[in-house]
Amino acid sequence: MEENTKKLDVTIGEYKGSPVITLPLTTDGKFPFTFGLGKAKVILKYIDEIKKFVDDHDKK
Repeated sequence: MEENTKKLDVTIGEYKGSPVITLPLTTDGKFPFTFGLGKAKVILKYIDEIKKFVDDHDKK
């Protein structure tokens, strides 16, 4: 994943009648990351573990 310091625009949309959010992974917009409300809730529930995972494994 390409790291950048500036947040790019997020897109809110719909898939089969359900809301989804699309996050850009790269500055050129290729390979967007799209997920729905269920996965968003899980991400928020485990956000501290995700942050620790990144801190522990991010190679700078």
